[in-house]
Amino acid sequence: MSGERVVGALEKAGFAVARITGSHHIMRHRDGRGTTMPVHPGRDLAKGTLRGILADTHMTIEELRRLL
Repeated sequence: MSGERVVGALEKAGFAVARITGSHHIMRHRDGRGTTMPVHPGRDLAKGTLRGILADTHMTIEELRRLL
């Protein structure tokens, strides 16, 4: 799953890109949750990176899939 797709899904869940530093999008939600999303064109996120993002955002993989 690419970083661009996950950014789009998180935006549907109410997250917004707070800033971009290099290839990393720092995303924040109004309730205070936040995560750093690596966005590298043509590359998928590593499994461990995706797990960390899900933990940061308090989402399950099923919730993320519904938003894709």
